[in-house]
Amino acid sequence: MSTVAATGPLVPDGGCDRTADRTRDAVARTVLEQGPQSAAALAEQLGLSAAAIRRHLDALVVDGVLVERDPRPNAARGRGRPARTYAVTDAGRASFPHAYDDLANTALRYLRDTGGEQAVAAFAAHRAEQLAGLLADRVDHDAPLTSRTDALAGGLTEHGYASTTQAVGASGQDSTGVQICQHHCPVAHVAAEFPQLCEAETRAFEQVLGTYVQRLATIAHGDGVCTTHVPYRPAPPRTTHPIREDRT
Repeated sequence: MSTVAATGPLVPDGGCDRTADRTRDAVARTVLEQGPQSAAALAEQLGLSAAAIRRHLDALVVDGVLVERDPRPNAARGRGRPARTYAVTDAGRASFPHAYDDLANTALRYLRDTGGEQAVAAFAAHRAEQLAGLLADRVDHDAPLTSRTDALAGGLTEHGYASTTQAVGASGQDSTGVQICQHHCPVAHVAAEFPQLCEAETRAFEQVLGTYVQRLATIAHGDGVCTTHVPYRPAPPRTTHPIREDRT
């Protein structure tokens, strides 16, 4: 029987009750690796009481990791009502660790080895153009800066970046600008090796907001949050603004 690599938690970290987290994770992994399971079958495999298993199953259903299913009509069983089974949801499957980062790094290394740094930069620019296209309709260029940055942060959150905004400035003075804080980066592990992704993303923000921005920190470089400063009084424009620069 094939199994899934057991690296990283499948279920959310519950905080204080680490033993419950580990048991709940074991329940979810068993269902993921072996397919839909009944509470009785899980209790037997994991050496737990039926009552304990049901508590964990109920919690996993509430968290959206598992879903309860009716038994198959032809399910073989003795006396009594056929047991219901539990299966992994799409959300639960997505939370399980994948090798996407390794695949992306391998692909970009191959691109760099065969096409040079310029090819990597072109790919980063293409990805940034796609991101800008997804976010552009949310931002009204005629709106105040705070409205534009809030709209951009909302769009980023919808695409997995968990973004917020805050006004910044010296103590006792008016705000000098707005910072966009990305508390999660879906490509952080890849961008750690290929910073071109962060650079192109910064230019995408400029395009969507219609103003100069400055990247202050990135998760990819070891900072806790990706921070982009958007000043109220932009600096003079740079010589190359477009995301896709002229490569003739």
